[in-house]
Amino acid sequence: MKPTDYSFEIRSLPKEEGGGYLITFPDLPGCMADGETPEEAIKNGLDAAKSWMETAKEFGDPIPQPGESSSGKFLARVPKSLHARLIARAKQEGVSMNALVTAYLSEALGKRESRKRVGRRLQTT
Repeated sequence: MKPTDYSFEIRSLPKEEGGGYLITFPDLPGCMADGETPEEAIKNGLDAAKSWMETAKEFGDPIPQPGESSSGKFLARVPKSLHARLIARAKQEGVSMNALVTAYLSEALGKRESRKRVGRRLQTT
């Protein structure tokens, strides 16, 4: 694989973080670079990705395939009424909406897995 095979994320940095642009490679943990312009950040990022892969090879560490890792981020369109209810509940709980939705999803998945385990136990008895 070569650095250009990997997707990247680029974002502007606020002045208090030095300004410019930051580039990260979700598939290459810890691989990042910056630059004054998006173009400079990309150039520096490709150099950083190349160095990341060379270092991994040197130490015998695995190099993930492009698209292999998950960013842990997704977008979901929801009805405006549900969005409003989630915002209100997050304020009530004193947490961010992201934290609230993560807790709800974790709880739902946990309940589902628990029901599956109980169902498997009942089938084996």
